[in-house]
Amino acid sequence: METPHWSFLIAAAGSGSRLGGTPKQFRALAGRPVWRWSYETAERLRSEGALRDIVLVLPAERIEEFAADCERLNITIARGGATRSESVLNGLEKCRGSHVLVHDGARPFITEELLLTLMSEAERHGAAVPLLRCTDALKKIDGSLLTAADRNIYLRTQTPQAFRREELTSLLRGASPADDEASLWTASGRGIVRVDGDERNFKITTQFDWEMARAMAENNIERRAGHGFDIHRLAEGRPLIIAGVRVAGVDFGLFGHSDADVVTHAVMDALLGAAGEADIGTLFPASDEKWRGADSITLLHSVLALLASKGWRADWVDATLIAQRPKLGALLPQFREKLNAELEGDGEHPRFNIKVKSAEECGSAGRGECMICHCVAEISRIAL
Repeated sequence: METPHWSFLIAAAGSGSRLGGTPKQFRALAGRPVWRWSYETAERLRSEGALRDIVLVLPAERIEEFAADCERLNITIARGGATRSESVLNGLEKCRGSHVLVHDGARPFITEELLLTLMSEAERHGAAVPLLRCTDALKKIDGSLLTAADRNIYLRTQTPQAFRREELTSLLRGASPADDEASLWTASGRGIVRVDGDERNFKITTQFDWEMARAMAENNIERRAGHGFDIHRLAEGRPLIIAGVRVAGVDFGLFGHSDADVVTHAVMDALLGAAGEADIGTLFPASDEKWRGADSITLLHSVLALLASKGWRADWVDATLIAQRPKLGALLPQFREKLNAELEGDGEHPRFNIKVKSAEECGSAGRGECMICHCVAEISRIAL
């Protein structure tokens, strides 16, 4: 029997009209879009080999907005449809696994334990769904008549829901819209296994839900800080590259095995230090010829991918460059713009700052023999 392979599908194409304003799945929750929270949980499982791929279903008008981030995060994008069923079908056609977990983008607080339980049960029985008992008394409205309902026979449904992908795809083709995939599955006569849901795994629907999610998010963020340092001597005939920007009009640059971008090197070491990882000298050793002349921005991408695989995100990076020559003050906006973009910041929520200081003619930096950069970084991750 072939070993099952799993896809994780995030359905984030809804309008979120009941909450109003920015659709709930795109609201910033502790600095991350709501859908990103479930992605990061899934990404930890993917880094361990439990998931093959992650697919995000987006409204057509949002695809361009998130395309670059999704490419960097190795997320496959699918275009949303007119209904949930159409959106999920579009996402399933992008999935590569034999099985799939279908999840609502507005449920940020899933756990790895729940995902693994659903996967195990679906592999044994074909499909699995997380359910919760009703704890409140229930009433039934029949016209103007209000009667009691037996809460013991009703269960609340959550996501993700786990299925054999090809079967679910076949069911969704030509099917009438359904509240969720489990409803469609059971309506076809197929059996589905119940898994205990998690009260924390609620769907953000109302303003109260949103306030609760914000409170939970702040209590479930692990934060760390790290320091980075780098120094490179100046040499004739080398390109001068600072913070990923090539400085024009000079005939000297920084000497090193790679492109010797002293700022980007310090940024990487600060991020790695905060995450408790090895420094860049260990990850990209000068003794290895494959790193000769390496583009430091490409190395930064590798560092960010390493951190992302552990659930970390760069929240803020502050660098101080010590340089006697050339004068770099006018280029600070370019340096900020370049690394801010690489760290997923934007004009409204920047994530990178840099200052340049003269060495006041003190030491080797003051004599114009080298440049020195110090950097501090703050990172965070979801710690459910």
